[in-house]
Amino acid sequence: MLGRFLLVAAALLLAVPMARAQQFPTPGRPILLLGGFPAGTQADIYWRLIQQPLAAELGVPMVVEARSGASGNIAMEATARSAPDGHVVLAATSAMLAINRAVLPSMPIDTQTDLAPVMSLFEVPNVLVVSAEKRPQFTDCQALIGAARAAPGKLNYASSGIGASTHLAAAQFATAANIDMLHVPYRGGPFAMTALYQGDADLFFYQSGPVLDDWRLGRVRLLGITSAERMPTLPEIPTIAEACGMPGFESTTWYGIVVSARTPKPIIDRLHAAITKVTDTPEVRARMEGMGFTMMLGGPEAMRKRLAADIPHWAGVVQRSGARQQ
Repeated sequence: MLGRFLLVAAALLLAVPMARAQQFPTPGRPILLLGGFPAGTQADIYWRLIQQPLAAELGVPMVVEARSGASGNIAMEATARSAPDGHVVLAATSAMLAINRAVLPSMPIDTQTDLAPVMSLFEVPNVLVVSAEKRPQFTDCQALIGAARAAPGKLNYASSGIGASTHLAAAQFATAANIDMLHVPYRGGPFAMTALYQGDADLFFYQSGPVLDDWRLGRVRLLGITSAERMPTLPEIPTIAEACGMPGFESTTWYGIVVSARTPKPIIDRLHAAITKVTDTPEVRARMEGMGFTMMLGGPEAMRKRLAADIPHWAGVVQRSGARQQ
């Protein structure tokens, strides 16, 4: 009798997630598309680019929300604590998923066990940005390094948050150049760029998309790019390795989609298929590649493996650069 009861109970437990999966998405109920940084940053641009096509594909409304703060941890925790029903979806960066745990003294969640990968999206390097108006003396990377060496601890670099790729790229740069600079974190890239334009920040390692228009207008200088090779869309911008005399320097960020752990596989598969369909189009590819992104659409397992490899890699980088927050 007891054995039969346990079998029935187990069947009911299995039936709950299966029922959720069969009903996904719940008709009329919006899907919340979260980003971990302010409006205008890369995840936010991407979500708004596919928002309407994804709504049409899944047949429910899509609501985009930039939930910034704590280097993306606020958005990750909200996703991890949400119901495992596929109605809260986060576009996360490798910094949020792999670097934060090495840099921050504590984490509200475990990015490997509290979140479920849906798919990888794209990869992007950072560019070393300075204001043409406020820092006209920084004509190239060597001039910047020379100024930093002449006044140790006087120059500062902005970042989009402690543990973000913008932070770690600059920390790597300072270590490689053997210079001492002050780190000033902001609540996101747009705030850091404002500080750069106002002269409050000396330099900023930012992703290329948000600064290309200002670069073309002459408002900023791009002194180098953190990829191993020059970008096809920006062939005139040298790599940091070339411009700064740092052979082997490389620091890139990748983006992926995650949901709450325990989300049933059929829901993850449905999200993966729908997001891939609306992303893998000539229009979206052209827009993202024009912003400096390299598309790398992959499934949950590929993303899981990359995250597992990145966690120890970035832990080593953080240890060598001393970027850990106390």
